[in-house]
Amino acid sequence: MAEGRCAHLVLGGARSGKSAFAEAQALAAGDVGRWVYVATARAQDSEMQDRIDRHRARRDPRWETVEAPLDLAAALARHDAPGTCVLVDCLTLWLTNALTEDCWPAEREALLTAVAASRARLLLVSNEVGSGVVPMGALSRTFVDEAGRLHQRLAATCARVTLVVAGLPTTLKDDCP
Repeated sequence: MAEGRCAHLVLGGARSGKSAFAEAQALAAGDVGRWVYVATARAQDSEMQDRIDRHRARRDPRWETVEAPLDLAAALARHDAPGTCVLVDCLTLWLTNALTEDCWPAEREALLTAVAASRARLLLVSNEVGSGVVPMGALSRTFVDEAGRLHQRLAATCARVTLVVAGLPTTLKDDCP
């Protein structure tokens, strides 16, 4: 992790309040002059488009939105500067995109490298999917396994990790200065 900044992994279930929590944390930071919202979702149906629209409508107008359904590391690199806060929402949608496009291992390693080297304040939002039963289908099992492995590696890299349940944040790790 680059000196002087504090990467933050925010985990939670669907509709847990994790995105709103991460947005509030970012906007509360006093040493930020630029807020960049990296959205990873693809609107492949009307329901997903509605979700994206609700997120956009809720978002504070100070956010600059960047869409990065793939090549997330490049999006982080383009906005890698002190005084910038980059919020990525959400890693599990990005994981789905990378698995679908068959580029997951390269995407994962590029992201982990970018997070470790970043000079920006990072907030990484992701769905915690490992608390349920083992899925029946092979693709679903791969998704859950890879999300869990990604979260473990990011939790080791990030200085702060928060789990949000029912809108309530629980600090799992806080090594920020």
